[in-house]
Amino acid sequence: MASSKSHSTPPLPFLFVCLTLFLLCSVFDRVASQSHNPRLGTAVVAAEVAGDGIVDNSTLLLAEDRTRRKDPLDGYKKYGGGWNISNEHYWASVGYTAAPLFVVAAAWFVIFGLTLFLSCCYYCCCSQRRYGYSRAAYALSLILLTFFTISAIVGCVVLYTGQGKFHGSTTDTLKYVVSQANLTAENLHNVSDSLAAAKKTGVDNVFLPSELQTKIDQIETKINDSSVTLASRTDKNSHQIQNVLDDARLALIIIAAVMLGLAFLGFIFSILGMQFLVYILVVIGWILVTGTFILCGVFLLLHNVVGDTCVAMDEWVLNPTAHTALDDILPCVDGATANETLLRTKEVTYQLTDVVNQVLTNVSNVNFSPNFRPLYYNQSGPLVPVLCNPFHSDLSDRACSPGEADLSNATQVWRNYVCQVSSPSGICTTVGRLTPDMFSQMSAAVSLSYGLYRYGPFLVQLQDCTFVRDTFREISHNYCPGLRRYSKYTYAGLVMVSAAVGLSLIFWVIYARERRHRVYTKRFDEATGPGYAAEYKG
Repeated sequence: MASSKSHSTPPLPFLFVCLTLFLLCSVFDRVASQSHNPRLGTAVVAAEVAGDGIVDNSTLLLAEDRTRRKDPLDGYKKYGGGWNISNEHYWASVGYTAAPLFVVAAAWFVIFGLTLFLSCCYYCCCSQRRYGYSRAAYALSLILLTFFTISAIVGCVVLYTGQGKFHGSTTDTLKYVVSQANLTAENLHNVSDSLAAAKKTGVDNVFLPSELQTKIDQIETKINDSSVTLASRTDKNSHQIQNVLDDARLALIIIAAVMLGLAFLGFIFSILGMQFLVYILVVIGWILVTGTFILCGVFLLLHNVVGDTCVAMDEWVLNPTAHTALDDILPCVDGATANETLLRTKEVTYQLTDVVNQVLTNVSNVNFSPNFRPLYYNQSGPLVPVLCNPFHSDLSDRACSPGEADLSNATQVWRNYVCQVSSPSGICTTVGRLTPDMFSQMSAAVSLSYGLYRYGPFLVQLQDCTFVRDTFREISHNYCPGLRRYSKYTYAGLVMVSAAVGLSLIFWVIYARERRHRVYTKRFDEATGPGYAAEYKG
């Protein structure tokens, strides 16, 4: 076949390909340099340890070194406020890392749109058109069109897979945080209910001192306020985060499906020579690729925020403080409230145990004469073991003495000392020192005492924020690696789709032109016969 030696249309698409590749290479180099910058991509833990203790710093800036980025809202000065999702300067600084991709989106929109406009003006205004055909140009354009179409399909698969894993990972993390917060609130609520029940619990008309009941009323209010605040704040934040995650997932699924359909249809229409439909898809693709480049920037921003959050959690675990920006995710319960709650549970446990032992010592284990009614109810048989009080009078821990019944099994031990009574006198008719009513009251008191005693370690964890620290450590070790990895996959899939579809629609135009010229050249050769130049003037 002959090759055309005539003038052809200006190579605007080829120039645009070179410019696009240059912009993409510049962006990837910029992003890569930022990710390897030790001040941005490395978690520098600013932990100051004095001996074996942990520094208490109420103004700790989390992930301060990693978040030291240029802040567009502050004259491009370095942001120094640390990780803080409620600070607009933090978002501005982390958003600046995605600025190159936003620039690419703007450049693509302007330059490719201008290229389309100039090409349209050229074809519409120039009446003389010359068609030249080259086998090499035709084959190369077809190969590149096929390559970029396959790349777009692969990118869509990576994007769809990555967003699915990222959504699952973020949802699992969020559920874990919510479950930990709900567990804390539930335990606080149970402690409050146990304290409220303790006020009404008595044995043989002996109840807790009125002074202690007043203290219980006061701490109940504080406990309920803390549990409600914790539950409501966690619930509010979790719903907001989950809504954002669901919206982002839906947007990414739609983007992946639309871009996949666009790449496939553009390839088919180009191969079949449906030039008018190709031009329509080029215009649609021009706008969609601009949007995906913008979305690339958004997910690069999100990827950096995820990394910042994980580093912030690591640093907070090493430097637990009363107030940090992480309080917006999972706040610590007020230390004073937790401390007072722990004190009251010990005091109630001590007093309830003392109430039971007073009745056992002064009534059940005494052999009264029948004249001492109502203390006499025909007590007889072995003495009932007194209840082991886990605390001294100063509420320090106490070990059980031999012969005392432990809180964990006192009910089973005392069951052997219950007598049968006659009705309605309430006098024991069998050997025993506890009536069924007394046994029931003492069992209720033991159950409450044991329940409050078992909540002690939990309240200690709340007191020093160990509970929250363990939660963040679990997230950092088991959830953060997946969050970082899958957010990177999603970002990489978006970049691949944007670049591949952008270059594909360029080669739709190039291949459509070469195909049209090839058809015109063949027609001209058939009409003029061999020996003529393969040129057709239309």
